[in-house]
Amino acid sequence: MWYWILIVGLLLIAATPFVIERMRPVIGATARHGAEGDFAQLSQGVTHFRWVGPTRGPVAVFIHGLATSSIAMEDVAEGLGSMGYRVLMYDLYGRGLSDAVPGSQDRAYFLRQLSDLLAHQGVEDELTLVGYSMGASIATAYAAENTYQIKRVIMLAGAGVLTTESGFSSFCRKTPLLGDWLHGMVAKRRFLATIPKNARRQAVQKVLIAQQAEVQRRGYLPGILSSRRGILSEIQEAEHRKLGREDVPVVAIWAERDEVIPISALGRLAQWNRGARQEVVDGAEHGLPYTHADQLIEALRQTLRE
Repeated sequence: MWYWILIVGLLLIAATPFVIERMRPVIGATARHGAEGDFAQLSQGVTHFRWVGPTRGPVAVFIHGLATSSIAMEDVAEGLGSMGYRVLMYDLYGRGLSDAVPGSQDRAYFLRQLSDLLAHQGVEDELTLVGYSMGASIATAYAAENTYQIKRVIMLAGAGVLTTESGFSSFCRKTPLLGDWLHGMVAKRRFLATIPKNARRQAVQKVLIAQQAEVQRRGYLPGILSSRRGILSEIQEAEHRKLGREDVPVVAIWAERDEVIPISALGRLAQWNRGARQEVVDGAEHGLPYTHADQLIEALRQTLRE
């Protein structure tokens, strides 16, 4: 009899993170009520988006990172808006106020959302793509496939070149089932612990509050792991070399103290694309769009002026 009790106990333990995930609420009308911006029903699901800046001007599309929604890029978006850019911000699926759409979060998954949104908004060419962290991988992939639409690519602490991965993340990414179980059990605490506490308090607190809400929603944590196994597993050497060959301007701004995207990525990108313009924000860590927005905006101002 005791071994049946043991088996049942083990099954309950094994099922715990998946049951907890299933019990989490999905994003819906209540959470979206009163939100800034609009919602588009695209081919995969509902996408939350927002325009910032003047009604006329060059278009910049902001693509956020792995674990934070577009709220992490608001200050930088408003900074570009003050320079005359019409800035389109949106939440990737499974983040912010967009639907948690099932499926492997690989290149095709994210490029389909971006393509759908651009078509929905009637935005076709002369695009400046601004990608933060994982968003830079999405921007690079889209630009390499659609060079005729692109005016420039701006990478902020961009993934796709060189990434430092923790042992936990590596194990979960590489290990089916057991990795999913472990990720479901402890990833929530780990993600909340990575948000910086030593920068501009209001901006960081805004991101913290948003992320605390997101980790309670169904699809967020599995989406993080799926992205690690998908788009973030790409090394985008071929894409960067293509952008260099076809003279698509690339601007890369790195964080000096980034422990996720090491500063050595600067040298590797230079090997792939010698025409890329590169800058470093002194003292910044990986959260630079919301911890060092002023310095980042000034770096962009100087770069875009030239």
